Amino acid sequence: MAHVIITPHSLSWVLLTITVTLAIFSGLVTPQWLLGPKLIAYANGTMYMLPSVGIFSRCTKLHDQKHCAIFATDGLATANTIFPTFWKAALLLISLGLAVMVFTVMAAVLSCCVQSVYKKSIFTVTGSVQAIAGLLYLLGLICYAAGWGSGRVQRLCGKEAAPFSIGDCSIGWALYITVIGIVLTFVTSWLSVKAEKTTSSDEVSDHVERGETLVCLL
Repeated sequence: MAHVIITPHSLSWVLLTITVTLAIFSGLVTPQWLLGPKLIAYANGTMYMLPSVGIFSRCTKLHDQKHCAIFATDGLATANTIFPTFWKAALLLISLGLAVMVFTVMAAVLSCCVQSVYKKSIFTVTGSVQAIAGLLYLLGLICYAAGWGSGRVQRLCGKEAAPFSIGDCSIGWALYITVIGIVLTFVTSWLSVKAEKTTSSDEVSDHVERGETLVCLL
């Protein structure tokens, strides 16, 4: 008989797993990683924008309006002068990490009803996979920073831009979100251990032995 078991730690783990995955995804698809040093006027000078660049997209002034688009029009086959090699690696690593985290989201939701798979705790197995996703994210972020010496970044941030140095640019909110998301990904991995302990506690066992199919210790 399946038992639905919810504890503060397990619920926090599920919600944080979902939130972190969405945060990393939003950061990846947003061209607000690096902000240019100069404001660009548009719309009769009444509004301003900072030119920006992400991993595979950018925002700039085009026909007196803000224009954001993907510059990696041919995917990974895009010329390295347009889509730096390090950024291709960053896109691959972060995308792979996201794919792994989507799997853990499904596993985390399933953990409310299924606490073990093939006699292995679904919490600890999923937590280990989340740690792997965090490492993929971290490697992707390092690759992105290594690509700051590319011609694309130097045109935006000045000739002083170099690997791991953004020159005259500033960090955009998407990069901050991604960094926070990476840290919280490792937190979810740690929280999975706490969730496993609370769902297998003596208090939960007592409720299960009494025949309760819904155990909610909130």
